[in-house]
Amino acid sequence: MSKALPESIADVQALEDLLSDPPDYLVNSLRDLDGDLVILGVAGKMGPTLARMARRAFDRAGQKRRVIGVARFSDSKQQANLEEAGVETIRCDLLSGADVDQLPDADNVMFMAGRKFGSTGFESLTWAMNAYVPALVSERYARSRIVAFSTGNVYGLTSAGRGGSQENDIPRPVGEYAMSCLARERMFEYFSEMLGTRAVVLRLNYAVEMRYGILVDLARRVRAGETIDVTMGYFNAIWQGDANAMALAALAHAASPPLVLNIAGPEELSVRKTCEELGRRFNVPVTFKGSEADDALLSNGERGRSLFGAPRVDVPQLIRWTADWVARGEASLDKPTHFESRDGRF
Repeated sequence: MSKALPESIADVQALEDLLSDPPDYLVNSLRDLDGDLVILGVAGKMGPTLARMARRAFDRAGQKRRVIGVARFSDSKQQANLEEAGVETIRCDLLSGADVDQLPDADNVMFMAGRKFGSTGFESLTWAMNAYVPALVSERYARSRIVAFSTGNVYGLTSAGRGGSQENDIPRPVGEYAMSCLARERMFEYFSEMLGTRAVVLRLNYAVEMRYGILVDLARRVRAGETIDVTMGYFNAIWQGDANAMALAALAHAASPPLVLNIAGPEELSVRKTCEELGRRFNVPVTFKGSEADDALLSNGERGRSLFGAPRVDVPQLIRWTADWVARGEASLDKPTHFESRDGRF
């Protein structure tokens, strides 16, 4: 971070300022990057702070680049907040080819659109968002650099204790959501090979902040006295601000065929030990059920760290912040991650 980390995050405004604070390596990377930036699917969990980080990084770099956020914007307040932060916004239905064709040209594209939760029962919409939209975008922005968010779910379960799935592992997605995400990747790969589009596929696992993520899920359950199922016993976590910065810096590494890059924290974290630490911080007992399976959804983020360095916020700090935030009853997005799902149903 460009400033010292606080012991406690005071409120949502302070949280969003931290999440959007660009590190020096990102400022330097965007200083050398030509062209404007379009962020597709900007209204999701990560998009607003990523857009603000891009705006702040370009400003610090002295570059007069446009940052344009594209989404349906069902929440007009969110759109207004982005505009106030210097991010231009466009309302667009990305499932409409006519709408996509009308989007402004840009040398740089962040693809953050997609569908996960609620996929069960609405599989056709999930596939349309995760596979058809990438095809539309690939044709519209064939001459741009594209960084496309994907997920570590495409790997399937991997043995715990072995460092996590690597980018050259054969994908073995479980469930329609993970399969549709692999289809998303294949669309970007196909158009990159056919049209020469430079791209990066980011397999994220898992980004966390104080209002959302696996640490919040565990903290809220522990504080509520719920019994914790440890069958899915291990996980990765990375501060969303670090994931945002790595994603934006990845634009400089776009290539044809696409570069595949895991974005994940360096530790293989134990659900049991994490909950025990949260219990100590809340001063409550923790009860568990089940036993840890031999495998979990785990990713090896070494390639990303070799390009961008270690995360600026480590896991002990994330646990302290999360426990403090939850104990004070601060804001939550109320969107459980369902990280414990082992059958790919979301």
